[in-house]
Amino acid sequence: MVRSAAALLLGFSLVALPVVAQVPTTPPGISDVRRVTAGTYTVDPGHSQVTFTVNHLGFSTYRGFFGSPTGSMTIDPKAPAKAKVAIDIPMSGITTTVKELDEHLKAADFFDAAKYPTARFESTSVRVTGPKTAKIAGNLTVKGLTKPVVLDTVFVGAGTMMGKRTIGFDATTTVKRSDFGVSYGIPLVPDAVPLQISVAFEKAE
Repeated sequence: MVRSAAALLLGFSLVALPVVAQVPTTPPGISDVRRVTAGTYTVDPGHSQVTFTVNHLGFSTYRGFFGSPTGSMTIDPKAPAKAKVAIDIPMSGITTTVKELDEHLKAADFFDAAKYPTARFESTSVRVTGPKTAKIAGNLTVKGLTKPVVLDTVFVGAGTMMGKRTIGFDATTTVKRSDFGVSYGIPLVPDAVPLQISVAFEKAE
């Protein structure tokens, strides 16, 4: 029986070896804009998130996340100013390190996720500011209220992942949560909320 178990483990190891050999030794994404190809891309929800940061009662810097966004981007590297992007963010996916806080943030005091399940950003213009930077203006809708915002955007990288052409961007902006009917706790918790957005897009086949 011992010999059979050893043979089984050896066989498993040999089967697993080709898989290990296929793991890349360098990241498939590289910060090289020449790798960007024209077309329509969709958001990779498993590798995209929105982070918010607030000062909690003057004692600590507190962070939370919105995950699993969906959406699309159309881009042509020969005409980057004509790019279009739209992203939907599920409010039910808000996550902090405290379960009770997560539930409160989903409630009517804050985002009222049952009534307004999705926030949406849709671009209206793109102004290229550098080889890898741009300002993306657009409309942000939260709790049924729409306000203009500008995303300071940085190209992170492009390449092929799991057989799909992929592009990644980081963006930052600051919003006033009271503009979107999220006024609970002001001024104990500030009105102005910095957002950090990291999105990977996969090219539609």
